[in-house]
This record gives sequence, C-alpha cells and structure tokens, in this order.
Amino acid sequence: MLPPFDYFQYLRIRKRKQADRAQRVARFETEHGSVLTEKDKSIINRPIEELVNDVHNGVISPVDVLRTYGRVAVRAQRKTNCITEFLWPEAEQWATKEINIKGPLAGIPVSLKDSINVRGFDTSVGYARKSEKPLEEDGVLTKILKDAGAIPYVKTALPMTLLSFESANGLWGTCDSPHVSGYSPGGSSGGEGAILALGGRIGVGSDVAGSVRVPAAWSGVYSLRCSTGRWPKTGIDTSMPGQEGVPSVFSPMARTLNDLTYFTRSIIQMQPWKYDYTVHPIAWRADEEKEAAEKKLRVGVLRSDGVVPPTPAIARALDTTVDALIAAGHTVVEVIPPASADPFTGLLLASQLLNSDGCVTFNSHRLSGEPNDPGAAQLTRIAYLPRPLRFLYYLYVRYIKRDEKWATLIRHFGPKSSAELWRLVLQREAFRKTWHTWWDSEPQQFDFILCPGNATPALPHRAMHNAVSSCGYTFLWNLLDYSAGIIPVGHVDPKRDALAVGGKNGYKSVLRELGCYNSIARGAWMYYDAEKMAGLPTAVQVVGRRWQEEKVLGYMRAVEDALERAGEKYSLLEVD
Repeated sequence: MLPPFDYFQYLRIRKRKQADRAQRVARFETEHGSVLTEKDKSIINRPIEELVNDVHNGVISPVDVLRTYGRVAVRAQRKTNCITEFLWPEAEQWATKEINIKGPLAGIPVSLKDSINVRGFDTSVGYARKSEKPLEEDGVLTKILKDAGAIPYVKTALPMTLLSFESANGLWGTCDSPHVSGYSPGGSSGGEGAILALGGRIGVGSDVAGSVRVPAAWSGVYSLRCSTGRWPKTGIDTSMPGQEGVPSVFSPMARTLNDLTYFTRSIIQMQPWKYDYTVHPIAWRADEEKEAAEKKLRVGVLRSDGVVPPTPAIARALDTTVDALIAAGHTVVEVIPPASADPFTGLLLASQLLNSDGCVTFNSHRLSGEPNDPGAAQLTRIAYLPRPLRFLYYLYVRYIKRDEKWATLIRHFGPKSSAELWRLVLQREAFRKTWHTWWDSEPQQFDFILCPGNATPALPHRAMHNAVSSCGYTFLWNLLDYSAGIIPVGHVDPKRDALAVGGKNGYKSVLRELGCYNSIARGAWMYYDAEKMAGLPTAVQVVGRRWQEEKVLGYMRAVEDALERAGEKYSLLEVD
C-alpha cells in the first residue's frame, strides 16, 4: 500500500492488535482472576531454585506456578501497559505438553522482550508493518528456555527503534514506570523492567547501548549485560538487522540477584552453543563466581563520564555503595580513564558505528504517520541533513553556542561509506586494545569498576527528545564488549537529593560549576526534579571484563552483601 494510505493500515493493525491483547487478558481474568492469594505471594517471594525443586518433586505443578504469574502479569499490565503479547492460553498448553519438566528452570514462567520469536505470535518490535505475521516456529532462545523447563508467558514493551530509554510506540502505546506514573521504566527493554518490578521473576531483554541495564536501574530490578557470544542471539527480530558495529546482545534480567545468577547459570549450563552458532562454547565457571563473591576486592570507582555528571540522587547512591564497600574491607580507588580512550571519545565512536547507515534502517519499517520515538526522531533529523548543512549546523553549535561536545557529535553523525565504516571498526579495535592494556597496568588492576547506570533516575515520558545522547555510562561498555550488571541501591529522596541551586533553571548553574555545561548534559538534567522523582529507584553498575559474567555476578553479590551489612540493601516493590 502506498503512502499516505498505509497510515490507515497502521490504524487498523493497531486497533486489531490491542483488541486481541485485551481479549486475551480478559479471558484469563474470567477464568483465573487477578487477585493474588497467599499461595500466590509465597510463590512470588521464593527463589526460583526452590520452586524448580518443588516442580521436580511434584510438590507444585508448572500450571499452578504459571497461573500465579498470569495474575501478576494482568496486574502489571493494568498499572503500566508493559505487555505486548499475552501468550495465553498457549502458555498453559506449553506447560503441560512441551516444556522439559526435569530441566533447570522447570515450571518457571519467563517474560520475553517483544523482539524474541515465539511460535504462533508476531514479533512486531513495535512496528505495524511487522505485525499480523505469526511465526511458524520458536526462535533459538525460546527453544532453549522450553528445553530448560521455562514457560514463556508474555512478551513485553519496547520502543519501535530499540534506540531509546523510553518504551513507547504507536502500536502498543506507552509503558509506564512501576514506581511513579508519568515516568519511563527505561528502554529499550522497559516492559521487562516494569513487569519484574511488579512481581515477575526472570526475563530476557537485549542491550546495544544500555537496554537491559537502564530498565533495571530505572525500574529497581537486576540485570546482566553479557559479552557477545555468551548468550543466544538468533531467532529474533530487530529494528536494525545487520548492524554489527556495536553488536546487540540478548541478556538476562530478574527481580532479585539470586534469581539473576541462577537464571544465567542455568542457560549457560544448557550449552547454548549447541543451539546457536553465535555462542562461544564457554562452560559455566562456578569457581570464578564463588571467588569473586568472597575475596577482598580492588574496586575502581568512575564517578563521572566527563559528559553528563550524575545527578544528586545517583551520586548519593554511588557514595552509599562506596562507603559500604570500604566498611566491608574492600579497597576503593578513583578511576582516571585512559586519556586517548576517554568516555566521550567512546561515545563519539560508538554513536557513529551504531548509526552508520544514517538512521535509514530503523525508519524503513514505519508506515506513514506511524509515530516515531522522540529520541530516534532527533537522531534522524541530524543524520538526514545534507553534509553541507550538517557542517553549518556544527559550526553554529561549536562557535556560536560554544558547545564543543554536542558539536563534535553532530559533525561526525550521518551515513558512512564502506571505507568510512572500516576505519571506524579499526578505531574501535584500537580503543578496545587501549582499555585492555590500561586495566591490566598499575595502578589500575581493578577487579571491577563501579559507576552509575545512568546519570539520572527515570525520566518523564518523551524526555528522550532532549536526553537521547545521555547514554555514556552504559554505551561505553557495549563498545568495549565488557560484562556489566545493575544493582538497585535506594530511592530518590525529595530533600536529600534536591539540587543545591533552586529554581526552574538551577540545574544550569550546577552544570556550569561542574564544568559540564553541554547540550548532552543539559538534555538530561533539565528533567531532574527530586520532588517529582521521589520514590524512583537509584542504582549502580558493576563492570567487569569481556566474558567475565561469572565474576561480575560474584562482584554483584559482594556489593549487595556490603550494602546489606551497612543497612542499605534495596527494598523491592511489595506485591500485594
């Protein structure tokens, strides 16, 4: 169908998809209700390892566990609009006929980001054009989960471009924060963050610039960004197929650290390299996980990426964690990144690699009139400028507005030729080599780096129009392909986390004082309001080296143990 008539096609598809979702949810409620019983709550609050043992021993059936999480999903959907596809009643059939009842995840319901293929359902990725095309077979990841005994029961919200810390699209609507209405749960795996915060247990998202870590940080749950090749990635769809400059990785998310560790271990023990050619045959190294959790650690703390300083609430979470680690006997030292490979240089390089097609591919899936993500739309406007106009825009920002960092990003943003892309890949490898050598050298030799997961707590809906480039704390580690996890620490306090300078534009004075008065920082800080954000989660990020998932999970355990001893362990949202 030719534009603009395909706009009406988009409207019809949106109406049918949302109606089907509503009918499935209503049918479940009619048959099984949405009120949580005491038995449901006991299931929700038990470690999944114990639930698996009960399923193995016949103490509880997978269908009973599944129905509990069906009720959790209905309630989470009602509060946040976090679900795209409600996989019912098919999930109940899988629970009785398909899953491996003896597997390491036997009977455990798992939520999946919408981009993961499930037989009989669309993988719309938020686009109407990709909808109403149900798949004939499960993707590799879904097959592994079922063979492990897990039961897919919902697919969850994302932004159509997968390039935003928001999770909204025209097809499914806007996913809301599980903590404070009007704010984002994060993105692009934001639906996962929301449902896990509201009682879900384990889920799978994807991460190309922070997309499992920011939702975990903004929703108050746990996630692990795996290095490429540790977690399956085939059998999915995406907004940018073929993009490998900064590879996207599918990775686990969970409501608790204990469940995150058990889930990650279980999937790797399934030997996913036998299912997926992209997975390296690296067996689970339990001794490394144990040693990392128990030894005294040398921790490097990266307090700022030099582009967007952490807002007061995030700085306080970082300080709280540092104090707890020192009290627990660990050594904490300040990180000074390598001068030739600083975080801004990484942001510049990663942004060019990720959008080397000039934003053409993720826009090609949209029908006429189908709304774009505000952040992706901002990137598109810059990328689509003819080179002479983009250079003039660069000159204006650099010499009239005197914003060197934003000007530099503008100048180098846009479509790349093959030769240009090859040069960028060469720079990426040199950047990685520099960090590898630097980390191993004295005085670094860190076990892990502690840093913010993002400069701000959750931002309000549509803030990505201005804050889309505020992703340096996560994007850097994607460029380096390091393993990294998120641990929630606390919540925004309206008094303790208020800006030192009051007034609507007080953030500008603070940024000037910090020496970070650039458009990237202003685009994020302009939304910071400790009173409006009161109750939103704060978090820290634990960063290890490439293919060190076991160690990172062990380090996360050491951090959480230190916080608990200091009386600062994060309190999960109660499920009532």
